[in-house]
Amino acid sequence: MSDLILGISAAYHDSAAALVRDGVPVAAAQEERFSRKRHDPSFPAQAVRYCLDELGASFEDVSAVAYYEDPRLKFRRVLATLIGAAPTSLTSFRETLPSWLGTDGKLRALQVVRRELESLHLGPVPEVVARRHHESHAASAFFPSPYRSAAVLCVDGVGEWATTTLWHGRNSALRQLAEIRFPHSLGLLYSAFTYFCGFKVDSGEYKLMGLAPYGKPRYADLIRERLIDVKPDGSFHMDMRYFEYLRGHVMTGRGFEKLFGGPRRSPEGPLTEREFDLAASVQSVTEDVMLRLARTARERTGESTLCLAGGVALNCVANGKIADSGIFDEVWVQPAAGDAGGALGAALAVAMERGAARGHVGSGRDAMSGSLLGPAYSDAQIAEYLQGHGIPHHRLNRGRLVDDVAAALADGKIVGWFQERMEFGPRALGARSILGDPRDPAMQSAMNLKTKFRESFRPFAPAVLASDAKDYFDLRQDSPYMLLVAQVAAAQQLTTTDTGATGIDLLRVQRSTIPAVTHVDGSARVQTVTADSNPAYHQLLTAFKARTGCPVLVNTSFNVRGEPIVNSPHDAYTCFMRTNIDMLALGNFLLYKDEQPPWSEESDWRAEIPLD
Repeated sequence: MSDLILGISAAYHDSAAALVRDGVPVAAAQEERFSRKRHDPSFPAQAVRYCLDELGASFEDVSAVAYYEDPRLKFRRVLATLIGAAPTSLTSFRETLPSWLGTDGKLRALQVVRRELESLHLGPVPEVVARRHHESHAASAFFPSPYRSAAVLCVDGVGEWATTTLWHGRNSALRQLAEIRFPHSLGLLYSAFTYFCGFKVDSGEYKLMGLAPYGKPRYADLIRERLIDVKPDGSFHMDMRYFEYLRGHVMTGRGFEKLFGGPRRSPEGPLTEREFDLAASVQSVTEDVMLRLARTARERTGESTLCLAGGVALNCVANGKIADSGIFDEVWVQPAAGDAGGALGAALAVAMERGAARGHVGSGRDAMSGSLLGPAYSDAQIAEYLQGHGIPHHRLNRGRLVDDVAAALADGKIVGWFQERMEFGPRALGARSILGDPRDPAMQSAMNLKTKFRESFRPFAPAVLASDAKDYFDLRQDSPYMLLVAQVAAAQQLTTTDTGATGIDLLRVQRSTIPAVTHVDGSARVQTVTADSNPAYHQLLTAFKARTGCPVLVNTSFNVRGEPIVNSPHDAYTCFMRTNIDMLALGNFLLYKDEQPPWSEESDWRAEIPLD
């Protein structure tokens, strides 16, 4: 068998495993999809099993295991931070130190990884090595990209010490050019506002991004004056007097409250104009910093292409600004840009170091296989599940199934779409998706409140045939991973009168011919779909266009609020029955809600799923 490298991220959030064969990603998944615990930080035992099973491999076939960060270097940063913040950090010191020390402590992460892998009884465990956190991000961004050489920018909360790094990628090598260190962190600045606005850190940042268009950036100058000093080259320095994350487990304290007019919003409390404006303000500052960093990356490397990774690279609005700026000819974002993608990056870094080739370069495609790197379920497996549980269903050929689903979508139905291999990363890309008609003005509200059971302000993303994308969106390039935001094209915009609406009331204003996926600022988080990247999904979009003239569908992740995206047929059927999804396309099987038996559960499932 070819050379296999296993990558692992674990212990903080979004644990994952990834398998690389001769430098090519062949399997990857987050542990949460198996455990059903969102952002699961535990050792990714089930994800590791999946990756090896996908290739029929054991540890005898794996030449190395790569861990996504250096635990010793990270411990030195944690210890230095706690000591530097003494005596106010004493409580945090007592709570944090035990998690690092001892037999199972984070300081001994490599030994823990080896022991956990040995417990799987899949053969002798090979050498376990550590890569630096930002090196893993950079490797995940550049090595699978379609570029022979590129600037690489990694921005997140913090790894060991680095919070922002600039790299130059050439062929099979990466060279670091610049670094910004903790505690100065654009990711933690954004997380501080996430926390202050009442959302969960490391989970609710995308909510803050979605909230921003409802407000005005009236605090942006104040943020620049008091919180973060941004230089022309994008480097920055934060005033730590306003932040609490050096001293404890909260992000902000009294200084923040005084600056922004009162205490933080309580989680699930009412949203006010202040939260809208705070979101708009920190989003504006983030975009400004990212644009400055991008210009510096262009100047320092001379490259015309940019690769992005790190948690901040999931800020698709900022990504869209960079892509639209013309600083680079093209931007490529790792679809698993957060810590889950670190597992893949660590494996790729080791593979390239050991002589793997980037054989895909020159083909015009990346090496991510559409990010469809997770488990697939055959029709035989699906049939066994459906028949074993007495679930009413119809088995159809692919053409008939696609036509029936397209007809249902055109009739205003909501469809669960479960096909082929699951996506790696936080976005549903047409393998584990809930779909709807973007032309329906009521679809956004119906899917938010009755399907996803989430806040009404949350936007939905459009999936569009790549060949028709420019007719509907002002995109300079393809966006296969739903990580670029663009304005809806002028030809699709509707003339609106000033209703005086503000805040959430802006939702009621119809702005385009595809209102269900048009945000209140006229933008959309676009996914472009090709037949090469996802044949089944492309076929459905083509059928919907043939029936309606519209090559766009609403695409949201197949889950409810607080739950991981579905993995198995059982997960999909459970979500189907818990929600107002009308139809479920499960492989080549079609299920209608009105044909299903009554659904009941022993306990209230909503109480068992923590809010995101």
